[in-house]
Amino acid sequence: MNNKDLLLAIDNGTQSLKALIFDLEGNLLAKERVHFNPYFSKHPGWAEQDPEVFWESLCLACRKLFDSQPSYRERIAGVSLTTQRGTVLNVDKEGKALRPAILWLDQRKTYGLPPLGGFWGFLFTVTNLKKTIDYFRAEAEANWIMTHEKDVWRKTHKYLLLSGYLTHRLTGRFVDSIGCQVGYIPFDYKNLCWARSWDWKWKGLPIERDLLPELIPVGKPLGNITKAVADQTGIPEGLPLIAAAADKACEVIGSGSLDPSVGCLSYGTTATINVTHKKYVEAVPLLPPYPSAVPGYHTIEVQNMRGFWMVSWFKEEFGFKEQQIAEMERVDVESLFDKLVADVPKGSMGLVLQPYWTPGLKLPGPEAKGAVIGFGDIHNRAYFYKAILEGLAYALREGKERIEKKTKIPITSLRVSGGGSQSRVAMQVTADVFGIPTARPHIYETSGLGASIDLAVGLGLHRDFETAVNAMTRIGDVFEPDFTAHKLYDELYRHVYKKMYKQLKPLYEKIREITGYPS
Repeated sequence: MNNKDLLLAIDNGTQSLKALIFDLEGNLLAKERVHFNPYFSKHPGWAEQDPEVFWESLCLACRKLFDSQPSYRERIAGVSLTTQRGTVLNVDKEGKALRPAILWLDQRKTYGLPPLGGFWGFLFTVTNLKKTIDYFRAEAEANWIMTHEKDVWRKTHKYLLLSGYLTHRLTGRFVDSIGCQVGYIPFDYKNLCWARSWDWKWKGLPIERDLLPELIPVGKPLGNITKAVADQTGIPEGLPLIAAAADKACEVIGSGSLDPSVGCLSYGTTATINVTHKKYVEAVPLLPPYPSAVPGYHTIEVQNMRGFWMVSWFKEEFGFKEQQIAEMERVDVESLFDKLVADVPKGSMGLVLQPYWTPGLKLPGPEAKGAVIGFGDIHNRAYFYKAILEGLAYALREGKERIEKKTKIPITSLRVSGGGSQSRVAMQVTADVFGIPTARPHIYETSGLGASIDLAVGLGLHRDFETAVNAMTRIGDVFEPDFTAHKLYDELYRHVYKKMYKQLKPLYEKIREITGYPS
């Protein structure tokens, strides 16, 4: 009898790393979490991390997991890995990092790069895409390292995403999953492979093909756990590491969304709305859909960069009282915020927040700033907190409409993951703003569950993704919309929120011109 019936998923987030054991019905049997500071910053806007923090957290989480549940160790059939997106590392031939990892939160830019010449330079000029390409090149971490740390770039043997770095640490191989390729890299998002040799990205970045890892399809083996890793982590030597996908993509299938009619909201540091689709569809022009956790599929995504970071910001700036009470009573501070807004009417008496705290390329543009309008003498911090939740829901509803316009398929139900999904107020606000049923998945750890679904299919423990998703995911709490509230929110959304950015954009541009912020 084969007793290899459990799945080990490693989930490396921005603030912690989790080791999770699931069974084939999607039940979470064991979990260990190691917290760490999300980043350090030598200069304003920088966000870096010592890669050893990630690795040591992985080793510690796995050792604690098997120490607490030793009987599970021999039942593990394989391992999968999901990580934060867009975090990059330069490593030498042994896979040792040459500098700290640059995180996806990092805001440094590289200005003054020589313009692209030749055919691509001419084409982008005549098609009015030069500013878009310049934005991509300025944002690319590789260009900054090449410009400011030439010695590091000269010594670089491989340029890896965090997923590729940890894969090498686990298996000794310079390989990575197609499902993890999200960042300023020469990747062809439409065809889900490294860009063709003639693609402009090779000219816009200092990256040569041999600096990149071999790409492996989702569900296929990346390698096997080495003896040294087994000694450090407790993971049995020789177990297969199966390719999964980036955390947001894993969240989507871990929430049970395999269909464009099911929208997956992630209320994390970055708030997103995603759907899984077979076709390559750009919800926002020139911003590609990312690889899905299902091989050959795409995750169509619209994001709000600050998302539930705004809740953390509110907690730090205005929630000292709740933090003190939470510490004394040993409860989650977020539950106290839910109580704080219990008496705030829906719509916050006209206080409307647009959560554009971080500028972007298209939506919002590079000049964007956050805005709160409609203040009156009735408004206090409870109203402000409720306006944050409502503003994030408005932003994601706008994303939903953009996706529907491109796919021609209406989104008829929602699944919500991430830390914000634990707030009942946030869930009800979402249902009311969207006007459709909004559900939490049966477990909170949807990213790890999605990685386990990839693992189960890759090992043949479930015959295909539809079977695996049906067996391993299910709906938890469902929040039905209050249609009286929805009517109010709909009016505010259509007649106030959607008009704010266009009206305020000239003022944002003038602020940037006067102050230089954002640069």
